[in-house]
Amino acid sequence: MPGKRIVVALGGNALGDTPEEQQKLVKNTAKVIVDLINAGNQVLVAHGNGPQVGMINLAMEIASKSENSIPEMPFPECVAMSQGYIGYHLQNAIREELLKRKIYMPVATIVTQVLVDKNDPAFSNPTKPIGAFYTEVEAKKLVLEKGYQMKEDSGRGWRRVVPSPKPLDVIEKETVQALLEKKQVVIAVGGGGIPVIAEGNSLIGVSAVIDKDYASEKLAELIDAQYLIILTAVEKVCINFGEPDEEKLDYISVEKAERYIKEGHFAPGSMLPKVEVAVKFVKSRQGRKALITSLEKAADGIAGNTGTLIVDEVISTGKNKANFS
Repeated sequence: MPGKRIVVALGGNALGDTPEEQQKLVKNTAKVIVDLINAGNQVLVAHGNGPQVGMINLAMEIASKSENSIPEMPFPECVAMSQGYIGYHLQNAIREELLKRKIYMPVATIVTQVLVDKNDPAFSNPTKPIGAFYTEVEAKKLVLEKGYQMKEDSGRGWRRVVPSPKPLDVIEKETVQALLEKKQVVIAVGGGGIPVIAEGNSLIGVSAVIDKDYASEKLAELIDAQYLIILTAVEKVCINFGEPDEEKLDYISVEKAERYIKEGHFAPGSMLPKVEVAVKFVKSRQGRKALITSLEKAADGIAGNTGTLIVDEVISTGKNKANFS
């Protein structure tokens, strides 16, 4: 698939939970990205920030209680910080891998703002967990002291939850487009982007987290990408997951994917948003394709040998490669 414009959305397993772990993991992540570049493609990298933004937010909270009276940092600024430090690690790892292969190409991270609707229903129903786990007693204290909304998270403890509105636009899309056209590697919409609402000429940050898969898809549409690759923790999308009749999917049409969504095969907050955004991207323009696979199997997935490919309609049988090339 030479010369295509590709958006790669990295899952948390590509980044790790600490700065030290992240610096190690991004070296492997960079190899996958540079494989695509080496094949002649324009590549934009997007990523999540769940552990990182929670860590920053918690650190700022603790610092604000210290005797030095450091001011508490608003959540949008924490998202911006996470974009900077994750981008810093990613762009250095990608640059190093490019130079190893004697490819001379600039890499840049764009601090990216994503427009959301202030009337999005998500603001009245926060669901996105961020930050550390707490006991029920600690969680109730945070509700009283900070006004946080807290929810129990799969038996692991209580976590703060914030709204997860849908992205409407990416403010820096023209900058991203210009850099791609100049044959540069771009890292953007980190952590789903900094959520902002428009008030006249001003952009106002809001305490929310945009799902990175939705933000990646929105930017992929805006920059006219042909491919969206969602890298996650599993090699293939499954139906009847965990059941005796579990089936791993090699490729599916949009029509079949939508049927599987209606039948409830994909878990909310896990595989469901990935399949939804893959479908949305493929439907947005004829000829667009989406691939969902694991970071470890990314090279095989890109070659058409594994992963789950979502296309307009399945026009051949047998191998992904016939459709993804």
